[in-house]
Amino acid sequence: MTSLNLTHLSDVRTLVTQLGFHPSRALGQNFLVDGNILDILIDCAAVVPTDRVLEIGPGLGVVTEAILDRAQSVVAVEKDHRLYAYLREALAGYKQLELIQGDVLEVGIPALLARGVDKVVSNLPYSAGSRILMDLVCDANAPRGIVVTVQLEVAQRIVAEPGSKTYGLMGVWCQLHCDVALTKVISPNCFWPRPDVKSAIVVLERRESRLLSEAHEPLFYQLTRHAFQQRRKQLASCLAKAPPQLALDANAARELLVQVGAEPTARPEALTIEQWCRLTDRMASS
Repeated sequence: MTSLNLTHLSDVRTLVTQLGFHPSRALGQNFLVDGNILDILIDCAAVVPTDRVLEIGPGLGVVTEAILDRAQSVVAVEKDHRLYAYLREALAGYKQLELIQGDVLEVGIPALLARGVDKVVSNLPYSAGSRILMDLVCDANAPRGIVVTVQLEVAQRIVAEPGSKTYGLMGVWCQLHCDVALTKVISPNCFWPRPDVKSAIVVLERRESRLLSEAHEPLFYQLTRHAFQQRRKQLASCLAKAPPQLALDANAARELLVQVGAEPTARPEALTIEQWCRLTDRMASS
């Protein structure tokens, strides 16, 4: 790796000048330039020598190198061909590293996870962070740990509690599969170029036991997607006007809500994850 300290802004500026490179806003390229935040991210990840790690958007490699010093292997997927070329040379000494050049959504998250990934550790690109995270969490081969930086707004949606304005589809789907925590809010000054919004480190740890059978997950996704598309309506009314595979008459829907411990007039954001799972199970068996 370069002798420059890539958690120092002046050194990062020197490097990108040498490379003739300028970060792309369209690709969501904001490089971490704060050593304390890097340490917090790595500590949260708790990578051990047996871990197989996936990193998405390694950028200049500051997180990559820290992971490589701890993990059994690292697969890093970089979309920008210029950064890929730089990383291939700068990290050539790490034989446990596999670099892939391409858009991770085109490379395919299912294909990457199917190879065996224990943890994902990344500064996710702002432009596609939410989509990437949802694909990681909902995959059948999802890793047991995900530690990422995302926009603060996204992080708040992931950890939102029932009844809050930020509680919605992202939080429900993530919390179905994972215990979630927002561990650190990050100032825009910790990145270069400086983003317009704050960021946060979120930790998602795969639940040890399922809240819902795998067979019922497709119905769960259909049900919650339909409900939160009409979050201002009472859930009984939503189900009365749902597609055929979800539809119940309003009276039957209200009765089911009472059976799962929810108010008969409840709106989608009022139900806990456990109540959504019980509702799914009862609808699947009806």
